[in-house]
Parts: sequence; structure tokens; C-alpha cells
Amino acid sequence: MRTRLMLAALIALSTTGCVSQGTFDAKALEAENLTKGLNDEKGAREAAEAKVKELTEKIAAQEEEKKALETRLTTSESRLTAGAAERRALQDQNAQLAALNEELARNSKKLAQAKEELEKKSSEYENLAQSLKSEIADGKIELSELKGRMTVQLKDKILFASGSARVGKEGGDALKKIADALKTVQGKIIRVEGHTDDVPTGGGQFPTNWELSLARAMAVVRALQDAGVDPTTLSAAGYGQYQPIAVNDSPENRSLNRRIEIVLAPK
Repeated sequence: MRTRLMLAALIALSTTGCVSQGTFDAKALEAENLTKGLNDEKGAREAAEAKVKELTEKIAAQEEEKKALETRLTTSESRLTAGAAERRALQDQNAQLAALNEELARNSKKLAQAKEELEKKSSEYENLAQSLKSEIADGKIELSELKGRMTVQLKDKILFASGSARVGKEGGDALKKIADALKTVQGKIIRVEGHTDDVPTGGGQFPTNWELSLARAMAVVRALQDAGVDPTTLSAAGYGQYQPIAVNDSPENRSLNRRIEIVLAPK
């Protein structure tokens, strides 16, 4: 604005002719300097505006970078949180697994002890197994023991003739061996159980299998007593055909069901 005024004044002076050449030249130089200053100021302003624009763009880029960094930081923190939670979960699982392993080890030890206890045979069992080893080897007698309960199972044919309740010679010899092992039994009851197959007796002395099974059990009780077994420990029971160990559908299975069982159990 000042430059424009100076130029207007110079023009006015030149037209009036009242100004000396020196004054005119001075004013012209001043106007030129002002014009140069104006141009310099304009250039500086444009440079400043360019710098401001550059700084604005740089700040905007930095803001974008900041947002990106904040996003990455948030993601990393989330991952760290998830990782920490997963690590804690794994630690809990490891602790549970260790506890389960300890419990399994204890249970395995208990199971081994229980199995050993179940498999441990009594002195009566060992004595009978030794006395009857030939009969056991021939399959005429089976011997078992579980949880302190011993069972001597005899096939009916080793003791009795068909349809009879009289103990034969072979059966008597076997019962004497059994009696020798039972004479010293303490704290046990000795129950003789008679069992038959499902074939009817046909009447006569034994109307049904009930009578036949009980008569055979009683005959074994008397034989054991006669051989020296304490009668206060003896008892007899007849189960007839009603507790089979095999289905009565073949001669072999019926033979399995016709049996005498001598059971030793705690009082």
C-alpha cells in the first residue's frame, strides 16, 4: 500500500514539474526499495506458507503413524493378555495333571495291594491244593479262593453213582484228603452245597432235585465228620437245579451243573 502511494506521488510530482530531479530520483529509489521489500516479504510469506503446509502434512503423517502405533500397541497388549491367560490356564492344567498323576499313583499302589491280597492264598488252600493235586490235575476237583472265601468243587461222578446219594470209594478217598486239610481250620464255617442239573429225578427215593441235592450234601457232611472234621463247623444245603454254572443245553453243561461245593467262609 505504501509503495503504491509512493508511486502515485512520483507520478504527481513528475506531472506538476515542481520537483527537482534529485528529489525525484530519491523518491524513485525509495519506491524501488519498497517494491523489492514487498517482493521479498511476499516470497518470505510464500516460503512460510509452504513450510506451514509441509509441517501440517508432517504432523498429519505423524498422527497417522501414532494411530498405527497405538493400534499395534493395543493388539500387542491384547495378545499379551491372552497369552498370560493361556499361560495361567496351562499352569492350572499342569497342576491338575500332576494331582491326577499323584492320585493315579496312589490308586495304582492300592490296586496292587488289593490284588496281592486277593491273590494271597490261605494255608488251608495250600494244604488242599497239595493234598488234591492229582484230582485237580485230572479235572475232578476245582479249587478257588477269593476274599477269604475258599470253594472246593467236586464233580458228582467222583462222589456218587447216577441218581444216588451214597458216597463211592473214589469219592470217599477224596473227601478224606479234604478232611485232613479242614481238621485244623479255625474261624471258618464249612458249608456243603448240593447242586443238580435240570433233568427230573423220576420220583422214587428223591421226588425232585431238591431232595437229591440235599441228600448228597448231607452225605458229604457225614463223610467229613467221620474223617475228623469238627461237626460244629459243618452245615449242608441243597439248591437243586436252581443255581447252575452253565446252561443246561448239552450233556457237557449238565455235567458241570451236577456238583458238590464245599465252601469255607469267615464266621
